[in-house]
Amino acid sequence: MPTCLPTVLRRCHACASDRLRANGKFRVNAHHKLIDAWLLALCTACGETAKLTFLERVNVRSVRPELLDRLHDNDPGLAAELLQDPVVRRRNRIALDWAGAWRLDTGGSDHLHREVIDVSVRFVARIPVRPVRLIAEGCGLSRAEVERLITEGKVVSAVRLSGKLSGDFTFTLKR
Repeated sequence: MPTCLPTVLRRCHACASDRLRANGKFRVNAHHKLIDAWLLALCTACGETAKLTFLERVNVRSVRPELLDRLHDNDPGLAAELLQDPVVRRRNRIALDWAGAWRLDTGGSDHLHREVIDVSVRFVARIPVRPVRLIAEGCGLSRAEVERLITEGKVVSAVRLSGKLSGDFTFTLKR
């Protein structure tokens, strides 16, 4: 589950840094019957503000009132939704770095001593994470040992465990 907003990977227009931190604040600007809305992000190096476009020259009547309220209230949940939206990411030419922005809830460690463990992994948000890392952190193993267990066939899953996943999956660990 996420613990904070991810780091935005995009070049700062004022310095050479390529990391921005979204703080959940929005800027809304109206032009008669048209509205613009941006998610504000600060450069991690120089503190300069960058605007990530969300709405651009949209008729005010076509925007849901709840959305306008969330924009005016600087809703951090809306900021998280927008950062995960592929259309917004493509439009603003950004990528996300989730390092340090998520945590793993295992529900306790009493299951780690069993011979066979059937695990269901459920993502609260679509955070791309390597399954090997999740298995290692959740089971108290090193990533190299998890790789070895996969090679030996002692970690089995219907999904490919190499690469990154952001959707729910299950696996079986045999000791």
